[in-house]
Amino acid sequence: MQYLVKIMNFLDKIINDGEVLAHCDLMCGVYDPAQARIEAQSVYNAVKLYLDSADEVFRQRAILIKEERAELVKHHLSVLWTDYFKPEHLKKFNDLHDLFWQATKAAGEAKKSVKIADAQNLIDLIDTIGKIFEQTKEGYSYDAVLKNIE
Repeated sequence: MQYLVKIMNFLDKIINDGEVLAHCDLMCGVYDPAQARIEAQSVYNAVKLYLDSADEVFRQRAILIKEERAELVKHHLSVLWTDYFKPEHLKKFNDLHDLFWQATKAAGEAKKSVKIADAQNLIDLIDTIGKIFEQTKEGYSYDAVLKNIE
């Protein structure tokens, strides 16, 4: 056992380059509202396909996909809200907390709804978050996200 401790201490000395500090779990490059937007677009598309079909089996599959995608929207919004945005962002964008609350609620509504307006509302709220995100991250363009989705 003591031999194992010596190996671990040795490895710690070799591997440990010092303390690494970041204001996020990982470098901020991993956070992007595009993830939520892509899933919200999938919710919208699934609702549209559901409404356009008379095939009950197809419609049921569309509902399942829509619900899965809406749940992923909620996940991506939560990660973005809790891991990326910081108190200094709240000071600059004082409605940010409410906006995330509305968007998360809209994802829940879109999850249980087959109204195209509910899916569009979700997209619109995420786009608002995306535009704020763009203002907080140097060199980031939310318009590039929108261009790739549409």
